[in-house]
Amino acid sequence: MHDTFSAFNVFRYITFRASLAVVTALIISFLLGPFVIRLLARKNFGERIREEAPDHHMVKAGTPTMGGIIILISTLIPALFWLDLTNRLVWAAILALLLFGGIGIYDDMTKLRDGYGITARKHILLQCLATVPVLMVIASDAGFDGVLTHIYVPFFKNLQPDFSFFYYFFAMVVIVGASNAVNLTDGLDGLAIGPIIIAFSAYTVIAYVVGHAGFAQYLQIPFIRHAGELAILCGSVVGASLGFLWYNAYPAQIFMGNTGSVSMGALLGVVAVATKHEIILILVGGIFVVEALSVIIQVLYFKMTRKRFFLMAPLHHHFEKKGWAEPKVIIRFWIVAVLLALVSLSTLKLR
Repeated sequence: MHDTFSAFNVFRYITFRASLAVVTALIISFLLGPFVIRLLARKNFGERIREEAPDHHMVKAGTPTMGGIIILISTLIPALFWLDLTNRLVWAAILALLLFGGIGIYDDMTKLRDGYGITARKHILLQCLATVPVLMVIASDAGFDGVLTHIYVPFFKNLQPDFSFFYYFFAMVVIVGASNAVNLTDGLDGLAIGPIIIAFSAYTVIAYVVGHAGFAQYLQIPFIRHAGELAILCGSVVGASLGFLWYNAYPAQIFMGNTGSVSMGALLGVVAVATKHEIILILVGGIFVVEALSVIIQVLYFKMTRKRFFLMAPLHHHFEKKGWAEPKVIIRFWIVAVLLALVSLSTLKLR
């Protein structure tokens, strides 16, 4: 309509639509929150606390879980309003949200029945299967101009190895790994949602510059023709997550559950793959990486020595066991997440 009414020309700009996506998602999340909290409480969809958890966590038993539904709905509705729905990268991201959100819901529902949820092996298998169609949609996009299977290493403008067919296995590891890392971080009130907001804010910038020919050339990063639209989707996640944080902040009225953590982690991995900034995800999502590594270290160390490396894993529980108050752990993890995001964005220029 911009050809007839010049005022509509502003909607052609990604920055404008990304801003609207943030605001729209935030409003929807705010309005949806109380309704979902009441609904989940009425259905007795309350969190079950593990016996080995810190003692003060026991008061959280029964708090409504599966709040990730709020984030999913609040992300998808603005996406349908403000995104270019002819963009295949957009549909790959939406498909990831739906598939991994479904896995999260299935896991949460199973956990509500038996207290344990689905097994780790089954969880990873379902995630790998869900990744296949997502990668197929990404690969079908013509905007990569032959660079899809290349890996771009930060700080080195000429280090771009081509993984060829093996890239798809690498991409699967990125997406599944990000999904599980965010899931492991979701253990305290607002702990995971803070770094989610920060990470998607960073990838909003990355997606925009990668999809802008001028900026990509200036920064000597790969130009992905259709990646700019993902900045709008990232903005939608930021707005939805900010609204959810209103209800998830300590003391939490609702938990995101695997419904939110599994889907948000997978989406973060998909955006990293689609923007050709997979390696940077290690830095942008540094909190998630460290949390996942703490679990791996704990398991391996215990198998070798029958002793614990950390007082408790994931890492946030270790600090709780050392006497840190829960809000202090949360805020300090957020601070580190902000610093990591700023450092990661600086790598766009440092080549």
